[in-house]
Amino acid sequence: MSRAKIVIAGAGIGGLTAALSLHAVGLTDVTLLEAATTIEPIGVGLNILPNAVRELDELGLGDRLLGVAMATGSLSYYNRFGQLIWNEPRGKAAGHRWPQLSIHRGRLQAVLLDAVLERLGPGAVVAGSRVTGFENRPDGTVEIEVAHQVSGAVSHVTADVLIGADGIHSGVRAAMYPGEGPPRWNRLIVWRGSTWAGPFLDGRTMVIAGDARRRAVVYPLTRPEGPSERVLMNWAVARRAGDDEFPDRADWNRPVDPERFLAGFDDLRFGWLDVPALIRSGQEALEYPMVDRDPLPAWTSGRATLLGDAAHAMHPMGSNGATQSIVDGRVLAAALAGHDDIGAALAAYENERRPRTTALQEASRRMGPEVVIDIADQRAPDGFDSIDAVIPPDELARISAGYAQLAGSDPEMVNARPPGRPAAPAARPSAAAADGD
Repeated sequence: MSRAKIVIAGAGIGGLTAALSLHAVGLTDVTLLEAATTIEPIGVGLNILPNAVRELDELGLGDRLLGVAMATGSLSYYNRFGQLIWNEPRGKAAGHRWPQLSIHRGRLQAVLLDAVLERLGPGAVVAGSRVTGFENRPDGTVEIEVAHQVSGAVSHVTADVLIGADGIHSGVRAAMYPGEGPPRWNRLIVWRGSTWAGPFLDGRTMVIAGDARRRAVVYPLTRPEGPSERVLMNWAVARRAGDDEFPDRADWNRPVDPERFLAGFDDLRFGWLDVPALIRSGQEALEYPMVDRDPLPAWTSGRATLLGDAAHAMHPMGSNGATQSIVDGRVLAAALAGHDDIGAALAAYENERRPRTTALQEASRRMGPEVVIDIADQRAPDGFDSIDAVIPPDELARISAGYAQLAGSDPEMVNARPPGRPAAPAARPSAAAADGD
């Protein structure tokens, strides 16, 4: 299978990781078709959990990532009064051999893109080319329809495998399921952005605070370069939409004035973090609806398969979107390398990944581990003197551990996995596994 021609629709986090993973197993005839005419470092912050950091480290990218990310030390949940509900260590502090990384999406994409161009060549990524359909041919290949964004022309490309890593509005998925319709909205609106600000708490903590109706997520993306220096802080706030609020579900990066939404979060001011002030001091706020896709009965059709958000778009509860896309790419490449028959390889990939991500999609609809905020609000809407009297410690621990096992990010699961997926050629042990946290 080393001569197989592989086309990836989409040059986002999942598509780029898949390309690097394919190269690592000796599959080098790989082309990424990206709909955007230019690949720019857009977006805001995201988290990469240790199971995905391990995968990227084994691709030889650990040192590069540590240079542009923050190794998160803990995650804390607070109620709307700033009272601590639950705190848990993250990354190496939790016993992982790899850190959890908080990183700007654009920086992560840039690291992956640079590596793809270095290893697969400058022609590996073709911008302005959106995959709009495909057809499995009798000879065992797949014919791919490509719309060229600048010229408006349509062309056809033939490959041995088509990987649909083209996001929540995937053209490959739409070709498989033409009657599916738009993403599913849960009636929550999210506003996101980043702000240069002073660190809070220990400088390495991710905070989620609020109640059952609205909440805020704040975490640092960079380290301070010196005493009293500011860091790039990622923030997101979400609340349920009113009956007259219908955000544009097609525009994922629509800038809005923060004063449009801040009144709903004005009381989230704590001695160590002032959420409204943080948002007001930022340069931009982006609005989008919280949407996902229903789980699919199958990801694969002939020689075409899905990956990342195209396969399992989920609500951002538990920091699993980018993480699961990265793991998808590594598992798919390993399956293609481990089977002589492409059909058997795609089946093995789907059999391993689809049940887990389906369960994660469903758990995310139930608020994932953030459900502890809802529980605290329901049981103690006016606050509490002791969280132990509201939610017993063992109940909190079960919620956290259960989600980690579901996501594949439990320390024992991550550390115990044999190094069965090959590292990039000439890759050396990285600081990510040594002392990066």
